[in-house]
Order: sequence, then C-alpha cells, then structure tokens
Amino acid sequence: MAGGRRHGGLGLAAVALWLASGCGTPPEEAEARLAELQAEEERMDAAFDEVETRLLGNQGKTHLWQELGRRHAQVSEIQCRVADEHLLSMAKHLEKQEAKARQVRKRRRMAAVDSRMLTSGHKEPVGSN
Repeated sequence: MAGGRRHGGLGLAAVALWLASGCGTPPEEAEARLAELQAEEERMDAAFDEVETRLLGNQGKTHLWQELGRRHAQVSEIQCRVADEHLLSMAKHLEKQEAKARQVRKRRRMAAVDSRMLTSGHKEPVGSN
C-alpha cells in the first residue's frame, strides 16, 4: 500500500505539472476571464492615452500662460518706464509754458506802466476818442 500511495502521489504530481506546463486545455471560464482581462487592459490603455493627452495639453497651456505672464511683466515694465518719461516731459513742458506766461504778464505790466508814464502828462478829455 505504501508503494500505491507513492505511485498515486507521483501521478498526481505529474498531472499537476502537465496542467501547469500548459499542455492541457484550460477551462472555458479561464478563456473568458482572459478575454475579459485583455479587453480591460485595452480600455485602461485607452484611458491612460486620454489622460496623457489631456496632461500634455494642460502642460502646454500652463507653459503658454507662464510665457504670457512673463511677456506681460516685460510690457508692463516698459509701459511704466515710458509713462514716467512722458509724465516728466509733460511736467517740464508745463514749467516752460508757465515761465512763458509769467514773461508775457511781466511784459504786459511793464507795457502798461510805460504807457501810463508816457500819458501821465496828458489827460484826454472825457468823451473824446
């Protein structure tokens, strides 16, 4: 009996090895499960491809917005510098115009004083032109 068990154990081991080696036909459930796993793998690959595409698109948008932000900062800096220069130029021009206006007022006052001094000896009669 001991020898029968030994042969029976060896036979069982041989059958297990034979099935494990792929020589036997797998049950229908295993084939269906394998087909299901392959279909799921294809769906996952498609989902990963979609996620990758979206990620790359968003990454491109992020780079674009960063570049636009950098350019906006440069343009703002230039615009501020130009605006400052323009404001200073306007202030200088206003100072020149005020100086001219003071000169004109001064000349008018001087002309009015000279005119009064010249005509101070004569008094014109009222009503004569």
